[in-house]
Amino acid sequence: MHGEILSGILGEDGRADEMSSTTGENIRVSIFGQSHAEAIGMTMEGFPAGFRIDMEALERFMERRAPGRSEWSTPRNESDRVRWLCGVVDGVTCGAPMTAIIENTNSRSADYSEIRDVPRPGHADYTAQVKYSGNQDVSGGGHFSGRLTAGMCIAGGVCRQYLEERRIRIHARIVSIGGITDGSEFSEPVEEKEFPVVSDEIAERMKEEIRRAKEDGDSVGGIIECRAEGIPAGIGDPIFGGMENRLAAILFGIPAVKGVEFGDGFECAKSRGSDNNDAYEVKDGKIVTATNHAGGILGGITNGMPLIFRVAVKPTPSIAKEQRSVRLSTMEETTVRVRGRHDPCIVPRAVPCVEAACAIAVMDAYLGRKKEEAASE
Repeated sequence: MHGEILSGILGEDGRADEMSSTTGENIRVSIFGQSHAEAIGMTMEGFPAGFRIDMEALERFMERRAPGRSEWSTPRNESDRVRWLCGVVDGVTCGAPMTAIIENTNSRSADYSEIRDVPRPGHADYTAQVKYSGNQDVSGGGHFSGRLTAGMCIAGGVCRQYLEERRIRIHARIVSIGGITDGSEFSEPVEEKEFPVVSDEIAERMKEEIRRAKEDGDSVGGIIECRAEGIPAGIGDPIFGGMENRLAAILFGIPAVKGVEFGDGFECAKSRGSDNNDAYEVKDGKIVTATNHAGGILGGITNGMPLIFRVAVKPTPSIAKEQRSVRLSTMEETTVRVRGRHDPCIVPRAVPCVEAACAIAVMDAYLGRKKEEAASE
């Protein structure tokens, strides 16, 4: 069975075929599959050989993203068990391209039979129809589905473990849901919590916000903050190879992400240079900054301070309310009511996806720096 799946998703050169999405320079990550296809997954090339993957830790990481685990996620219940097809032997990376799949077992394609002709507002149905001339898989959103982030989480989960062994720690939390904001200091990981918010009191208010949206047949979005600590200074490149560029390219691969900001982000536009500049000082024999308005990046290169960024996640576009659309076959205006099983708020399940995206970008830049250091010796 695995051979049949692999031959269907990989080309002759071992890379994922046409409808794949690929990123990276020193490690190359390809995400493949469709929401209701036989399987989804990822291929990662360039990952160092000899690294033992903690499979139980990876399973726990995947569990945080998996559907059907809470009242604020879709009822679609998938086990999201990772199956390694190649690149890993007895739990250890062997240097060959790593390919892993997750089999889809709980899809209901009939729920999507109408959307080829009547595109859902807020989805990629219309744009995919135009680009692929109607040949795209529409079931569950096909290759555009948020389900494809499971492949990103496999790759990012492994990269995160590799970085943790090098004392680079990546953690994210929910900052806001709708109009409810948690301004608490983010000093400790919250990944062990069912709802990853620093303040448990504010978390309850956020949950209530999601419940109200669900009862109204609607959805709600929010903001996620991510911190990467322990990254040495000198990682990244100027102009197009900057850490912001690398991170943004992968973060926008999460379908619901509509905005990314680093450090103080848009707030820095309200301040003066004297306030926004991070003064340098020496602490414990190391050069640090007194503040971190820059979010750990200057000129596209890390400065040794915590790398901090936030992403804006839009409300789930699949809602129970009737919405205006058009019938493509007749070019007439009509209405559509989305069927299927959907998250009233995707933000909690997007938290590990943001961590995974960060881990892939940081790992890619980290390996690039190691290659530079080796070449200069």
